[in-house]
Amino acid sequence: MLWPETVRRAVKLGADRELVAVYPRRLEMPRSLFGDLIAGAQRRLWFGGYTSYFIWLDVEDAGPLLAGKAAAGIDVRFLLGDPESHVTRDREAVEATPLTVSTRIAMTRAELAKAEVDAQVRLSDRHIAMSVWVFDDDMLVATHIGDGLGQDSVTLHLRRCQDGGAFDRYAAHFEQLWTGARAAS
Repeated sequence: MLWPETVRRAVKLGADRELVAVYPRRLEMPRSLFGDLIAGAQRRLWFGGYTSYFIWLDVEDAGPLLAGKAAAGIDVRFLLGDPESHVTRDREAVEATPLTVSTRIAMTRAELAKAEVDAQVRLSDRHIAMSVWVFDDDMLVATHIGDGLGQDSVTLHLRRCQDGGAFDRYAAHFEQLWTGARAAS
């Protein structure tokens, strides 16, 4: 009788089977994870982080890597925060850091331009508290907690295993935000 209970605990059969890992802070993810997921993507790379600034720090040769992916026909999208939004200004007051939210957004846009990444870029302020990054059928979701910076966010690594699961729901969330966002000029 004990063996079936042990198997049930070790083998995920329910809604949590898409959960690969949980990191108490994004900063605690393996440093190579983001780069590995980008490198392995063949269909889509969707970056739904308010600034996604850390990519340029954590992923070696991020610009050329993303440029190559986009040139190969992969759907590369960046949903960034709107630097002109009151939500952005309010968040800057909360963070009170010299490297402001709007500066980090501008730096991501500058890195994309410098590397000539053929990415679609849209701006919104509706995802200030949650970031969603999609790499084909893998996804990272970071939920911001209190006054902490993005690196302090609880982060989930999901892998799509079923229709209508957590992965699909977060992907639909990204798509909804994307549809409502304005094109970056």
